[in-house]
Amino acid sequence: MINTQYITHENTRFNYLQGAEMALRGGCKWVQLRMKEASDEEFICIGRQLSEMCKAHGATFLLDDRVHLVRQLGADGVHLGKNDMPVDEARKLFGDTPCIIGGTANTFSDIERLYQQGADYIGCGPFRYTETKKNLAPTLGLEGYKELLAKMKARGIGLPLIAIGGILRSDVKAIIELGVSGIAVSGTVLNAVDPIEEMKLLINLM
Repeated sequence: MINTQYITHENTRFNYLQGAEMALRGGCKWVQLRMKEASDEEFICIGRQLSEMCKAHGATFLLDDRVHLVRQLGADGVHLGKNDMPVDEARKLFGDTPCIIGGTANTFSDIERLYQQGADYIGCGPFRYTETKKNLAPTLGLEGYKELLAKMKARGIGLPLIAIGGILRSDVKAIIELGVSGIAVSGTVLNAVDPIEEMKLLINLM
């Protein structure tokens, strides 16, 4: 499982593609295209370009939510939020086609559900408040992850747990020491003075 993931976003300086390109140039090997408010037409336009970028950099390319566009865009898989299609339903649609399917969790019951549905990994958060996502679930902090990881171990759930949500470079060491499998970042890279260098520094910490 790739341990440093970049989730696309945009700000006043950079658009979705520019941000993803800088993350890739910084060494990121896992990019998730997330454009919640975009139409399928807009998503496809960006997705085609990002798919080629990821191939050029040898990076895994996932879509957020849009299961129906995975094959069309040549993506490696999909990440499903709590209000999106269930993981097992998406798996049936892909049939024998190999596909990475991850899911979002905030509580242990979410983790159990995703495990039972056959998710490949769990994006768990938010670590702290973040402006990159609307309808934010309760923040977890270090103690929240510690508790969830302990429950996972007790129940024999060995899925990779990826921490997400407002994570800064200064947080990484403490988060990783808890035993999570990796981190997912967005704003901390996009808002950095030098996004490429910021991604390099994050990867080195991992």
